[in-house]
Amino acid sequence: MIEAHTFFQFAMDQPQMQPCCGGEVVVFSGPAPGKPAANEDAAAIFVTGEGWGTLVVADGMGGMPAGEQASSLAVAELEQALATARLNGSGLRESILNGFEHANRRVQALGVGAGTTMAVVELNGQAARPYHVGDSGILIVGQRGKIKLQTIAHSPVGYAVEAGVMDEQEALNHDQRHIVSNMIGSSDMHIAIGPMVALAPKDTLLIASDGLFDNLSLAEIVDLVRKGPLLEGARRLVAACRARMNEPAAGQPSKPDDLTFILYRRDLKDVD
Repeated sequence: MIEAHTFFQFAMDQPQMQPCCGGEVVVFSGPAPGKPAANEDAAAIFVTGEGWGTLVVADGMGGMPAGEQASSLAVAELEQALATARLNGSGLRESILNGFEHANRRVQALGVGAGTTMAVVELNGQAARPYHVGDSGILIVGQRGKIKLQTIAHSPVGYAVEAGVMDEQEALNHDQRHIVSNMIGSSDMHIAIGPMVALAPKDTLLIASDGLFDNLSLAEIVDLVRKGPLLEGARRLVAACRARMNEPAAGQPSKPDDLTFILYRRDLKDVD
């Protein structure tokens, strides 16, 4: 069986770190400030072999029924697909795609109009491949701030930014930024698959729900995580996001929301 670390409806005060998948992994998940309902985000670390793993963040759709159930169900279905693949010898890519498809059917079967995003990264310790549905995002950043990979949010605003008809500042403050055009639980769900990206020893991988990307600019995120100890970078992200959510300032986004992210960095001892 695979080694699984799952985080459903968590209310963390601080990020948690553990060695995993040929490097270090830091996880944070907590509800929006002052939110009485459960955290609708979910996250997981699945160790699928020596130096191999799968990292996942899912964000239950706010304002829709059973958001926390949809995100947890999606992650659980991915875990089951990975475990089945381990038993029958299927490849990691095939099992991840199966996990998305199974999750979509299960969330649809709830019959209440539930939906969730899901962002997944396949890791082999020295390279990473992204998969995603919705607007939970994936970044790979070099120590000097070079962005080596950035996924496109499946939303009208995300596509407008990618097409160059809207800049990042306009997008951050757009009143329809919350609208998502692709989700698990939809009859026309589609999975975006990115290339396998080699990870340099000091590169930082980030997977996060939109609670992060709706409150901090890309430049801010990159600057907070690109260097220094991984756990310290995670703490800086949490502090910056909470400050932005709690203390609106002129010209700056302030969108209280559940916040979940995973950071990963290769183990320096793994360098030849």
